[in-house]
Amino acid sequence: MKKNLFLVSLSLLFCGCAGEFNKVLKSQDYDYRYEYAKQCFAQGKYNNAVTILQDMITMLKGGENAQESLYMLAMAQYMSGDYESASTTFKKYGSSYPKGIYAEKAAYYVGESLFESAPEPRLDQTPTVGAINAYQTFLDLYPDSKLRPEAQRKLFELQDKLIMKEYLSAKLYFNLGGYFGNVNANNESNYSACIITAQNALKTYPFTKLREDFSLLIMKSKFQLAENSSEEKMIDRYRDAEDECYGFINEFPDSENKSLAERYIAKCKKVIKD
Repeated sequence: MKKNLFLVSLSLLFCGCAGEFNKVLKSQDYDYRYEYAKQCFAQGKYNNAVTILQDMITMLKGGENAQESLYMLAMAQYMSGDYESASTTFKKYGSSYPKGIYAEKAAYYVGESLFESAPEPRLDQTPTVGAINAYQTFLDLYPDSKLRPEAQRKLFELQDKLIMKEYLSAKLYFNLGGYFGNVNANNESNYSACIITAQNALKTYPFTKLREDFSLLIMKSKFQLAENSSEEKMIDRYRDAEDECYGFINEFPDSENKSLAERYIAKCKKVIKD
């Protein structure tokens, strides 16, 4: 019996809340609707706040609540997990009120919204690039902001994600090179693609913590190109591979792959000498 009474009370409470919300949506009293939206936001009812504010933004434009309402809408979208809409609304605030009282936080949360929607490294990284650009814009506009350290940390984290995508692409090319057998145009093309991808990544991110990993892929790919070469290209490619091996050892003298580089050098010398 007590359980049934509790369920009835809960149902009445829900209906009452839903009824009040619908009443607010139909009300022509914009101050009442706006205050209710603020109450919903404060109580963590972000979807309700979004629903009310979206319908009122145009009406409030130019009024005393215009800035606050637009920023609150963006924050409600962000807090409800609608990061795409949030980034758009934060950008809208920035363009509408570049000197506004929430301009700094709006600029920061453009990056935050895109950061939250950035995918894993194997997927398309367009949102990641957008987030990096947004954080960089924020850092340029507000160099003394208290949010600067966090923006920098996340910017570096996003850059690491782009680097990892390049590494996974280079590694895939290397693995595909071996898949096609010893003498094959596709084989050479994939090893060459691995080298180009890894070299470009090192040019773009010279201080990456994956520098040795990229360098190892370049060395291994050049050796495999030499191993799979036609007669007219073989000697030049072994020389190139040998130089790459020496470069690897010089840059990473304590690498666990040093012995592999030394084995490659021995093979290169033997072929070149013969």
